[in-house]
Amino acid sequence: MTRWRRQIFAVTWLAYAGFYFVRQAFSVAKLGILDDPLVNGVLTEQVLGVLDAVYLAAYAAGQFLWGMWADRFGPRVVVAGGMIGAVVAACAMGLSSAVLVFGGAMVLQGLAQSTGWAPLCKNMGSFFTVRERGRVLGIWSSNYAFGGLAAPPFLGWWAYEVFESWHAAFLAGAATLAVVLVLFLVFQRNTPQDVGLPDPNRTEEEPAVVAPPRQRALALYKEALRDRMVLTLGAAYFLLKPARYAILLWGPVIVSRQLPEVGKVGATLIPVAFGVAGVLAPIVIGWVSDTVFRSRRVPPCVLALGLLTVALALFMPLTATGSAVVMIAVLAVIGLAVYAADAMISCVAAVDFGAAGGAGTAAGLVNGCGSVGAILGGLLPGFLSGTALFYGFAAAALLAGLLMLPQWNRVPATAA
Repeated sequence: MTRWRRQIFAVTWLAYAGFYFVRQAFSVAKLGILDDPLVNGVLTEQVLGVLDAVYLAAYAAGQFLWGMWADRFGPRVVVAGGMIGAVVAACAMGLSSAVLVFGGAMVLQGLAQSTGWAPLCKNMGSFFTVRERGRVLGIWSSNYAFGGLAAPPFLGWWAYEVFESWHAAFLAGAATLAVVLVLFLVFQRNTPQDVGLPDPNRTEEEPAVVAPPRQRALALYKEALRDRMVLTLGAAYFLLKPARYAILLWGPVIVSRQLPEVGKVGATLIPVAFGVAGVLAPIVIGWVSDTVFRSRRVPPCVLALGLLTVALALFMPLTATGSAVVMIAVLAVIGLAVYAADAMISCVAAVDFGAAGGAGTAAGLVNGCGSVGAILGGLLPGFLSGTALFYGFAAAALLAGLLMLPQWNRVPATAA
């Protein structure tokens, strides 16, 4: 069991991090697109914002679907299919600059990317018990922060240093994810039972509950929708996600607006501070929730959301100084707070509070709500000033914290 736990942890961590090398390609390519006279008359900032919204709408729709499919058919089929779709969509965008091709590819990319999180959270939950999930899934959740950290400079190097073409960002991302797909197919398994091991979440005295396949998915969704805690997590995640995705998708552009003297490569590298803090945040908050708060997931979320509110409200006044050091520091604090709350809400708490056998459905529902909010994170930076944008994000983070505050002492039933 120990060997398989390590193997599943490693391959699922790599799988979700790998998705980001395709997801971040559009963010990196925007700098080149906006400076390319052959396309920037059509692919304007507003059009790029709309394309982000199209992607995120498809991503949100997929979140509601794929978690349920993972509960019914297993994570392996769903995640592998998503990787294939993501590679195809990235290649299409790397080989074309037509708006219609970009639009269609963004729909496919959104649906493909959404196969990752809920199914892989379910995959991890099958191998680890609730008492250790805060720490284990906290460390595991560093995958998307690492992806957001490593992908932009990697793709930016290929696009602007090696090939001097924004098209290369998409093709380099597709090649990276293709390698990850091969590793996933070789090393991943859905459950301990698939390799002849017992379910760690069920004692020998507890019989396995198996619902009829045609009724199971609908029953799990109904149960999730009746759960007040799952709905609270979904609402909070809806309010949290826009800030993270605005920086994730528009980080280089935001930095370039505030610090025009740093150039394209500098504007791509400075948001790395956001990702570095994001790698550490899930590890810290997972340990705190398991040890300090004894499997209570809400208190560390509320504290992280409070810090995020302050950091977002101060972003524009602090970065108006024009200092790269200040920009890096503020992005690091935002990354620490937003990734801490994000990991706890979308992964650990969603899996913990999901029904037995329905962790994928609960995680999909919570992440679907967050992904609807993320549409605003992709759309609004193309239309609003930085001041309106960040004050709005601060207000949303504050409201998310207030929504979760009444659940301060709530613990998963299985933690008893």
